[in-house]
Amino acid sequence: MANTYRSVRPATLLVSAVAVLGLLTGCGNGSDSSNTASTPQTLPGTAGPATGTSTPASGAPSTTRPSATTEAPGSTTPSSSPTKGTEEPATGTRCHTSELSASVGRNNPGAGQENYPIVLTNTSSRTCTVRGYPGAAFIDASGKQLGPDPVRSSDSPTTVTLKPGSSAWAGLTYSNPEISGARTATPADLLVTPPDERDSLKVAWTSGEVPVGGNASSVRLTVFSPGTGD
Repeated sequence: MANTYRSVRPATLLVSAVAVLGLLTGCGNGSDSSNTASTPQTLPGTAGPATGTSTPASGAPSTTRPSATTEAPGSTTPSSSPTKGTEEPATGTRCHTSELSASVGRNNPGAGQENYPIVLTNTSSRTCTVRGYPGAAFIDASGKQLGPDPVRSSDSPTTVTLKPGSSAWAGLTYSNPEISGARTATPADLLVTPPDERDSLKVAWTSGEVPVGGNASSVRLTVFSPGTGD
């Protein structure tokens, strides 16, 4: 009986040892497999796993582009600021040549001077403004200018508002040629250019000779004032 016990015991121990070794080996493989599934292996020089967003490499510009803005219903996107040169509202702006008529009022002589009002009248249906001096030039029948450009006075310009049908006037003054001894010519017309405009208005000149050269031949202009100058 004792001999039988001795022969069986070593075999039992051997089987147990083999079973334990197998269990340890299986546990080790299961642990490695679990780690591999939860943490992807990253090799040097390869891209990392995707996570739904991209991060540019340090120092490199991002290749992503901003998405289009989605506006909430009823919202508006502010427009860009208007550049310089857009059309201004009609009311309150300066008068254009096409909106005016020109005339020359009666002479109001004094102290050897001839004084004529140059009158601009608003013929449009809107209110507009004039400011400063008119342009003026005597011309002959062929359109050639006679004499130098008029000299502007040192008056301070003011803005004159013209309602439809209203007028503004500026003084045109020169020394009487018979007194000054200046060389003279007889113009056919007077060209009048409204302030800040390029187009002119032609007014027939019916007041005889004007100085065009020599001593005391200067023609002078004053700034616009309300009314017709009469």
